[in-house]
This record gives sequence, structure tokens and C-alpha cells, in this order.
Amino acid sequence: MYRIFLTVSLIVLLGSTLLAEDRVLFEFATPAASRDWQTVNDGVMGGVSDGRFKINEGKTLEFSGALSLENNGGFASVRSRPKKLGLETGDVLIARLRGDGRDYTLNLYVPRPLTAFSYRASFKTIAGEWEDVRIPLDMFVATSFGRIVPNAAPLNPSEITSVGFLLSDKKAGSFKLEVEWIKTSKIEAPK
Repeated sequence: MYRIFLTVSLIVLLGSTLLAEDRVLFEFATPAASRDWQTVNDGVMGGVSDGRFKINEGKTLEFSGALSLENNGGFASVRSRPKKLGLETGDVLIARLRGDGRDYTLNLYVPRPLTAFSYRASFKTIAGEWEDVRIPLDMFVATSFGRIVPNAAPLNPSEITSVGFLLSDKKAGSFKLEVEWIKTSKIEAPK
């Protein structure tokens, strides 16, 4: 009897510890949440892609628009405004989102003097389905202008000040990605 109690107590204790590890970075319950986000599209380089966002009635961040390949363009993005996020080594980013079947990139930004620099990890969405995208921080790759920077410093999680979503799949046309929340966890939960 004592072993059963000890085992159940350990499971409950571990379960509560695992739940305590999750921390919400961003959620979109009110329209005011939009103040913490901004778009950056290929217009900064002469392109004409139209990416915009809003907090919709479903209380999600809705990133949508039209990707254009004209004028050497081809990307649209939305990102959080810089602030200390408190991320640590071993963290896993989890984003609850619904996409359109296109391939997106989750970007992490750090204060660096390099132009168009971020750490990136790509993911594919399933059209019209909600899913939890889980990416450990050690899976992100240093990039500049969309190209891998081979000798870049490894990602230091404590330096991350912004997260964002980027579409640059070289397919012109409309897009839509909804994000319900972005969390961090110390461990990757079972799928």
C-alpha cells in the first residue's frame, strides 16, 4: 500500500512540476495585445508583398495578406516588439496555431548589429487545422537575409528579445496564419 501511495504521490508531484514549467509568452485575449506586435515585409527591400495582422474576434493573432515575388520581393512577417523574454537553455517554444498548408518560419531575434539577422526554424502547417508546433531552442539556425550564417555565435536564449512568424516559400498568393498563444516549456510534452 505504501508503494502505491508513494508512486501516485510522485506522479502527482511530477505532473504539477511539469505544468509549472509551462510559461505563456504571448496570448491574444484582448485587442490591446496588438500593441506588442509589428509587421516587416519585403517593402523594406523594394518588394510589394502585403502582410498585415490583427487580433480577431476569435482572440487570435491573425497574420494574413498576399505574398508577391515582384521587384525581388518574396517575404512577409509579423514579430513581437523587442523586450526581455526570459528564455533559458533547454526551453522549447510551443505555438498553438492554425495555418493554410504553407511552410512558415518561426524567427527569434537578438540584439546584433548584423542586418536582417535572426535564428530560424521552419515548420509546415496543415490547412485549416489547429496544431501545437513545438521547437526546441537548440533547433534554431542563424540566418541573415534568409541564408544560413555558418560561423555565427550559437543562440544564447537569454538574449532573445523578439519572436516572429515569416512566410517566404517563394509561392505568390494569399496566406493566413492564426496564432492562439506562444508558450515556453522546459521539456517537450508528448504529442
